[in-house]
Amino acid sequence: METSVAILLRRVRYSETSLILTWLTLDHGKLKTLARGALRPRNAFAGRIDLFFGNEIAFRRSHRSEIHALSECALLDPREGLRRDYGRVELAAYFAELLDRATEPEHPVPELYDLLERALRHLEARPASRRALLHFEAELARLLGLAAEEPPVTALSRAFHALPPGRERLLERLS
Repeated sequence: METSVAILLRRVRYSETSLILTWLTLDHGKLKTLARGALRPRNAFAGRIDLFFGNEIAFRRSHRSEIHALSECALLDPREGLRRDYGRVELAAYFAELLDRATEPEHPVPELYDLLERALRHLEARPASRRALLHFEAELARLLGLAAEEPPVTALSRAFHALPPGRERLLERLS
């Protein structure tokens, strides 16, 4: 069994009672796990697997798939301040989508984990802002080593072939 601290980026229903969870981990990079029985009442993961939660996870590696079995999940940070308003959650979701596009499965990227951790802490303490979005994009472009001669949004858009679709709407609403 392997362990790591992780931030939950995505939840997808796998069956009536199970979820596939996409994590950004400190030690293993982007990692997918199957949480069997996660949707059952009184399951072992109840209250621990919500978006952007910080956890310490334990998982068993699969030898046949990129989806590993989630064994344990200990909640470290529920990021309650993040859920104060929709704008903060929406900006956090944008950050998660960018990092999902920027990372390869199981390739450690501690600097990107740190960037997301700092961004989520910022959103816990302060409202979502245009400045936070632009700063995150600039830091991501810098950490990925994208061309410094062009604006970060252009470099990221070129690198990912497109930015997440809600970016323009998000920018319009942010002050």
